Amino acid sequence: MGSLVHVKEATVITPSDQTPSSVLSLSALDSQLFLRFTIEYLLVYPPVSDPEYSLSGRLKSALSRALVPYFPFSGRVREKPDGGGGLEVNCRGQGALFLEAVSDILTCLDFQKPPRHVTSWRKLLSLHVIDVLAGAPPLVVQLTWLRDGGAALAVGVNHCVSDGIGSAEFLTLFAELSKDSLSQTELKRKHLWDRQLLMPSPIRDSLSHPEFNRVPDLCGFVNRFNAERLVPTSVVFERQKLNELKKLASRLGEFNSKHTSFEVLSAHVWRSWARSLNLPSNQVLKLLFSVNIRDRVKPSLPSGFYGNAFVVGCAQTTVKDLTEKGLSYATMLVKQAKERVGDEYVRSVVEAVSKERASPDSVGVLILSQWSRLGLEKLDFGLGKPVHVGSVCCDRYCLLLPIPEQNDAVKVMVAVPSSSVDTYENLVTSPNA
Repeated sequence: MGSLVHVKEATVITPSDQTPSSVLSLSALDSQLFLRFTIEYLLVYPPVSDPEYSLSGRLKSALSRALVPYFPFSGRVREKPDGGGGLEVNCRGQGALFLEAVSDILTCLDFQKPPRHVTSWRKLLSLHVIDVLAGAPPLVVQLTWLRDGGAALAVGVNHCVSDGIGSAEFLTLFAELSKDSLSQTELKRKHLWDRQLLMPSPIRDSLSHPEFNRVPDLCGFVNRFNAERLVPTSVVFERQKLNELKKLASRLGEFNSKHTSFEVLSAHVWRSWARSLNLPSNQVLKLLFSVNIRDRVKPSLPSGFYGNAFVVGCAQTTVKDLTEKGLSYATMLVKQAKERVGDEYVRSVVEAVSKERASPDSVGVLILSQWSRLGLEKLDFGLGKPVHVGSVCCDRYCLLLPIPEQNDAVKVMVAVPSSSVDTYENLVTSPNA
């Protein structure tokens, strides 16, 4: 898509006021090996009558102001000099990057369906940071004016500095400042670093962490995903479909506990994905998903903490059991993985990633991330609310996305090997199959 988007201007945006000059330590959870990448949000806004009137200037000004309380976003992430594998942020007000671009082909309608290729929309965030420790800014913003007068706003955030909840809180402030309409709630909101709260501490017992255990690759799983072309898919689950999944899981289950939409939907997507891949029955599979720990640790993390405050939940079973035992079984595995996470479990994870540099494997793994609860569909930068919320690129990692104007609906986006895509789409849209 190189010719579809043309970058007109690149500007380094520094904090509008003086910020502390310091070196801040990132936590053991922030420093995990598998978080050393960029979260890439994509928000698409409908045409307005006078689109370019002053939005670019207001966004730059708002970004500059937002970087005062969130000054680490204008620093640079690097490894600590002690060689222990931990990370830190060198905060000298170096700045974030703001890009302004135009597309003479893309319109808002193009985002109503999945992209043709996983990287079709890559240039909507033209600076793709491959090595987040190589001196690139932790925050990159690109405003792209579309052919129909709409706008695409892409935001890249270094995952080492913030998790999804934290980066969404930053975007909320950025949006409010863009409209100069800070609410009293927003003015009072705290933005807290406090990474020392998640540093390693003595634990009584080292617990089992299946998310970090290696399993045999019985089918060339990793090679298949690297070699075969991946096809983006997008399926919408409205309230009625989610309720049908809940009824199906409960009706077939051996227990009557209530299931959340997340539990049944993630279990259903996992089963559909596994069944479509035609894997050996004894291949071990894992569903990995983030579990917010802000209220699961003791004491709870303070409001406004924007670091990585999650651990990886892991549902694990064989292909045979996942496909034959039905939705209730998969839902139970997801539920148990969530319930396993408490204060002691979190401390044990912190110990494992700090001392042993434990990291999830990729064999037999589907990673699922829930963006549908971050409030991204409410972000108004002066162009109204977005008509599309998603990621810049579609990946083999599965995203649960919000759908603007449909509070009770979820969009599931995931890239599937081309040989499996038709089967996957048939299964995921037919829960009783």
